[in-house]
Parts: sequence; C-alpha cells; structure tokens
Amino acid sequence: MPRSHVTSAEKTAPDGETLSALLRRYDGPGEAVSCERVAEGLLNRGYRLATTRGRFFLKHHLDGDRAAIDHQHRVTKQLEELGVPVAPAVPDADGRTVAVIGGRCYALHPWVDGRHRVGGELTAAQSSRLGGLLGRVHTCLEQVVVARAADRQPPDASADPEYTFALIDRLLTLTRGRRRRDPFDELAEHRLVERRALLERHAHRRPEADAIPATGWVHGDFHPLNLLYRDTEPAAIVDWDRLGVQPRAEEAVRAAAIFFVRPGGPLELDKVRPYARAYQRTTGAGAAEMAAAVHRVWWERLNDFWMLRWRYQDGDRRADPLFPAAAALAVWWTREYEAVRDAFCG
Repeated sequence: MPRSHVTSAEKTAPDGETLSALLRRYDGPGEAVSCERVAEGLLNRGYRLATTRGRFFLKHHLDGDRAAIDHQHRVTKQLEELGVPVAPAVPDADGRTVAVIGGRCYALHPWVDGRHRVGGELTAAQSSRLGGLLGRVHTCLEQVVVARAADRQPPDASADPEYTFALIDRLLTLTRGRRRRDPFDELAEHRLVERRALLERHAHRRPEADAIPATGWVHGDFHPLNLLYRDTEPAAIVDWDRLGVQPRAEEAVRAAAIFFVRPGGPLELDKVRPYARAYQRTTGAGAAEMAAAVHRVWWERLNDFWMLRWRYQDGDRRADPLFPAAAALAVWWTREYEAVRDAFCG
C-alpha cells in the first residue's frame, strides 16, 4: 500500500498569523487560544484548535489536491444527511470548506469528544454493530456518489511473489548490515526469512486476475484510529483522505484484520464472525465475494513489508510498534487459513 512522508516543516503547527488568516474566513469562530498537534496517527497532520468561541479539529491536507478534498467534503456532508456518524468540514462565510494559506490546504471540522476502541474492547454485539456500520458506509456511498467510468478502473493486480522475493533480499541485506543491531532487527530478520519460506510454499496460490470482489466507493482507511467512540457507540468516522473505488469486501476484511488482531498475531474469530455477518446482511455481500476478499487480503499481507521499508529504506520508525503483531498475523493467518475464511463467510 502506498505511503507518503512529510518534511519537518510540515510537522510544525500553523503559526499565529496562519491561524488568524484562517479564522477570519469564518463567521464568528473567535480568536485562536491554542493549537496542539493530535498525537495519534501516522500520516495525517491534525490539530486540536481552541478558540475563544469553541473547539475545532484543524486538518492540514498534505497532498493539497483541492478537487479531491472538495469531493471528500461533499460526500461526508451527504453521508451525515443519511445518518452516518461523520464530522463534515465547517463551511466558511462563502460556503467553502478548503482554505489555502501560504500554499497549504486546511480544513476546519467540529471537534468530536470521543476515544478510539480496538477490537479487544468490543463485545460480540458491538463487533456486530461495527460490521453493520461499515456496511452502511458502503451502501450509503453507493447512494451519494455516482461513479464515473474512470473511477471503475480494475484494482491493482495482486502482488507478484518474484518481486517480493527480491524485496526480502534487499531488506535482509539492510537488516543484517546494521552496525548496532537491536531486538527489532533480530525480529525483522527472523520474520523476513520465515516469510520467504512461506511464500516459496504458497506462491502457486496467487489470486487470479479476475478473482476480484465487487468494487464500489469505500472509506479507504477504516481502522481504530479513524473511528471515534462516545461511550460504547460510534460518534464519528474520520479521515476520508483515501475515499475511492476499491473492492468493498476487501475493506471489510482489511479493517477486521486491524480491529481484531491480538498482540501475538491471531485474530479474534469469535468477534470476526458477528462483524462479518452484520456486514453481509447490510450490503448483501455473498459468501463467494467474502471468500475472494479474504484470499486477496491474505495474499496482500503475505507479500507486504511497508513497515520494514519505512524503517530500513526511509529511516522512518513511526510504524515500528505495528510490526510485531502484523508480522505474526501473516504467519498465523496462513496456518489458520480455512478457519479465517469460514469466520468471514459463515
């Protein structure tokens, strides 16, 4: 999955002049009192902005694609009207939701009081509601977004194991060549060698090019850090930067693999089952569609080393804490493939 990096300047909170210029565009937001970086999240630049009139979430859109940002804002507003828990951007005095100041794109959102919850905190009933919520997102997106022919390009082909073998070799060279190795380096080397052996054993199971579940508009990054809860109920789905057309059932499987992974790697299948059943009921996705999605996401995980690429090729360690569980999941999922498939398709 593609990942982007930011400069040190982009990590800095907007200065007072920028905040004043931004707030002048709105009707009665008050004056800025504080602007603090929101610590959670790997890629987004978000800030808790307090003014003399209230609290807001200020988002700095790093890619600066004005048309794409406007599209996100229109879609989330329409989703709100359909009852989906979102936090649409606040329009300024001229009705615009994107402000370009100093060459940077900003958007102001209402502040949502809430917290993130991982799957281990959810009951089976709450897991079911989570699956139903994602299903509602997909069905409501189908209502509010008219897909153009250009939007329905075939999804990316599944990973080529020959490319993965070459990547593993490059990463092993970098891992073994470190002057001062630490426990993470030892784990990385172990998992790379282990994964190469798994791929050699399962390379023949690469998904066929035409074995792609039905596509449609999806959130694109549905995981615990992009869902805020108030008590036990979802309060807002945030961060719609990856809104786009993808295989819908794959998003459901990919999200479950993040929500319901245990620290040691296994998935909580007793929670995946009600989650997946609710998603299927809401969207009408059948067992064959879910099975194809499970297979494609499993293969994606088996070939994916973005966390190690960040560390060893880009010198970026922000994703290091995610690696142990993610790497263990790929091994466990391969061993328990039938049980995982049955949990999603039953």
